[in-house]
Amino acid sequence: MAYLLQMDFSHPGPFGYEMSNEFIDLAKGINEEKGFRWKIWTENKQTEEAGGIYVFETKDDAENYLDNHTKRLNKFGIESVNAKIFEINEQLTEINHGPLK
Repeated sequence: MAYLLQMDFSHPGPFGYEMSNEFIDLAKGINEEKGFRWKIWTENKQTEEAGGIYVFETKDDAENYLDNHTKRLNKFGIESVNAKIFEINEQLTEINHGPLK
């Protein structure tokens, strides 16, 4: 069973193309995380928020990533991180064309 990690936090910028340039190494590093399948990066310039939707192989993989990434964000000065982990209902997700792999 796959697990979804939903994270968001205050982020003053950068956004868009500038964010892509600044965090390209971070994005590449996430690909190396244990059990990582994929991530959708989220951002809202108007509310100064960012985050992501991640899918991991196991709940332990998602929890470990959450712990490590929260520590990394704390080093960037981000103190409050909202996060939830959900089991993915793969059968219904497949019907609605959700990417699982």
